[in-house]
Amino acid sequence: MPKINNILIANRGEIALRIMRTCKELGRVTVAVFSEADRSAAHVRYADQAYPIGPAPAADSYLNAERILQVARKSGADAIHPGYGFLSEQASFAELCHQQGITFIGPSADSIRIMGDKIAARKLMQGHGVPVVPGTPDAIGSLAEARDAARAIGYPVLAKAAAGGGGKGMRKVDTEKDLSQFISLAQSEAQSAFGDGRIFIEKYLEEPRHIEFQVLADVHGHQVHLFERECSIQRRHQKIIEEAPACLMTPEIREAMGQAALRAAAACGYAGAGTVEFLVDRHRNFYFMEMNTRLQVEHPITEWITGLDLVAQQIRVAEGQSLAIVQDGISIRGHAVECRIYAEDAASGFVPDPGYMSLHLPPVGVGVRVDSAYWGPGEVPIHYDPMIAKVTTWGQDRAQATRRMIRALKDYRIAGVKTTLPYCLAVMESDAWQSGQLTTHFVRDHPNLMQLQRPARSAAAMAALYSRKDNVRSQPEPPGSDRWLTRRQY
Repeated sequence: MPKINNILIANRGEIALRIMRTCKELGRVTVAVFSEADRSAAHVRYADQAYPIGPAPAADSYLNAERILQVARKSGADAIHPGYGFLSEQASFAELCHQQGITFIGPSADSIRIMGDKIAARKLMQGHGVPVVPGTPDAIGSLAEARDAARAIGYPVLAKAAAGGGGKGMRKVDTEKDLSQFISLAQSEAQSAFGDGRIFIEKYLEEPRHIEFQVLADVHGHQVHLFERECSIQRRHQKIIEEAPACLMTPEIREAMGQAALRAAAACGYAGAGTVEFLVDRHRNFYFMEMNTRLQVEHPITEWITGLDLVAQQIRVAEGQSLAIVQDGISIRGHAVECRIYAEDAASGFVPDPGYMSLHLPPVGVGVRVDSAYWGPGEVPIHYDPMIAKVTTWGQDRAQATRRMIRALKDYRIAGVKTTLPYCLAVMESDAWQSGQLTTHFVRDHPNLMQLQRPARSAAAMAALYSRKDNVRSQPEPPGSDRWLTRRQY
């Protein structure tokens, strides 16, 4: 495979910026795409080239595969990096890239396809010695079949979509009288979200923890894992706080789970960066849940503890190079924590609160990294995920990483929209976090933390300084902004 020179990033926001930074370090030309809602977004202004791809709704822009491929041809891009979300796990898009001679910076369409089908993935894992949660081997064909399966497994059970993820098409069923209703709801949601209404039944684990392993593999059959991340603190089945390594881990469990993750990657012929996700029960038994065939939102904490740039590794693999690292040469350096800062009102159940952010001053300092879509004030669009930034901190140990996160969250200044800053700070200062008592029910089990709305301190006063008519909607120009005037395509 030839060297990649010109990379189109088929995404937006903080992940588009993060990918572009590595591309520029490697001397690669960067191409941005943008919807009408993102015309003046930071990722557009930072890229070497930028092209419009449609109206604000994602279905008409960031999910418009043909339009993105047209831009790739027009810009001379020889590769596309999909980031996460949008087209990143669509096997059909990876195939289209291949057919048009454009390198897809990610795994093969076959790997994406088999791991995107939860039933097929479960069967594949069982055949390669990777433990799975007890459940039905195939999609259920009738209510009677579901009832028999649930009785055999034992309540509570989960009705889960065979396609997709992110908690969509999933319902917990506690008793047989609820089975019909919740299966119908899961099927309807799965059909709406993924165009595939197939549902299977799986045992519901009590007090589970969500532990995932980052894997890297090349096209020559070499593979490594980069240890684990704990992602148990979630709302609506979506992560909000993560850490690496997991505080429950022992060397023996890490070795067993790491090897299982590598078997999972090998089973689907994986090449690139991917994540194998497990559930761990109260007895520390672990079970395969799914594989995310893309870069993860929380990848920075793995970069903190390993010193590796995962985007650079993805590009290396996409160029056909061998991994330059071996398992014995990778070690865990300290501890890292990530808090996702969303425009959401935690006190009202994490309801999104998009709108104009009149002040945005991220924290800085030793051991602090902020991946954000904003360089200053700006609009949090209603059309997309309301993430403002990811704050990650590193320390010699978990306690130091936590102290740095507490300081960083207190230093962060945002005005104009409600955010998850107060919630993340309350979690970091809680006894439950500091003692490592985490499960995927953490948010539900600690409702008091959602109500701890701290005063904004000087944020309101500082926002007033930015409210002058000539400044209220301005953003600082990024480095190289002189190029912006000559290389935009509108």
